[in-house]
Amino acid sequence: MTDQLTFSDPTTRYRTEGFPEQYQDGPGLEQDLAVQADDGAQTYRGTGRLVGRKALITGGDSGIGRAVAIAFAREGADVVLSYLPEEQPDADSVAEIIRAEGRTVALAPGDVTDEAYSRSLVHTAVSELGGLDTLVVVAGKQQTVEDITELTPEQFDETFKTNVYALYWIVQEAVPVLPPGSSIITTSSIQAYNPSPSLVDYATTKAAINTMSKALAQQLAPKGIRVNVVAPGPVWTPLQTAGGQPQEALPEFGSQTPLARAGQPVEMAPAYVFLASSESSYVSGETLNANGGSPTP
Repeated sequence: MTDQLTFSDPTTRYRTEGFPEQYQDGPGLEQDLAVQADDGAQTYRGTGRLVGRKALITGGDSGIGRAVAIAFAREGADVVLSYLPEEQPDADSVAEIIRAEGRTVALAPGDVTDEAYSRSLVHTAVSELGGLDTLVVVAGKQQTVEDITELTPEQFDETFKTNVYALYWIVQEAVPVLPPGSSIITTSSIQAYNPSPSLVDYATTKAAINTMSKALAQQLAPKGIRVNVVAPGPVWTPLQTAGGQPQEALPEFGSQTPLARAGQPVEMAPAYVFLASSESSYVSGETLNANGGSPTP
């Protein structure tokens, strides 16, 4: 397999034939995907762009968060990984990869819908890593519901707490400890611009994340803290098999993009690396769309 720096045709770089129908109970496990995603363990090559950085990554056990954690470690960063307790097998496997790079990794299982836990992550990072200068919020909840009359208040509330409230709690707790030069990177989605009719609650939260991040970028700029957003398109992760998509949609998942395929988690990781690194020192309030070529506003 080639690394992320190898020149290739993006339309054929990864799987183009879609994915088999599969369902996992939420939140879903990376290791149980019928078709394994590329998390970068075999394909991401580090170049020392984040040496000495101290990062907190939510959703760091699987999917995009996992790929970001591996890339950050390969670039020289130490990390704290936040994930749900039932995702422990995935967290253990990514921690092994990170330690093999000679980096420090602290595992912090819990549920970001709990305010106390979300806020505690900042203090875990400070105590385990000796500080915090990079905050990456990836963890998200996505459940497809075809009819608004069947979207329960419980799901609506949990989606907002996972995707928006946790961001608010963690950022509010982190700002007092983040030094100038720090980077906050949030995760929106193509759904913020082109929402699917069955993802009303999810798409709404992703638009909120985008707007909140742009406001924070302006507020925190005088402190020397940059805030940016990555907005992925359809990416093959356990989220899709755990209710994020209807099972019958998986064989065509990603085919509607101009590149005519779904993305892989490792293809998202370089965007986060760039926005965390000092290479992007004059970039704040930006949304970097990694969506296979779909136009955005």
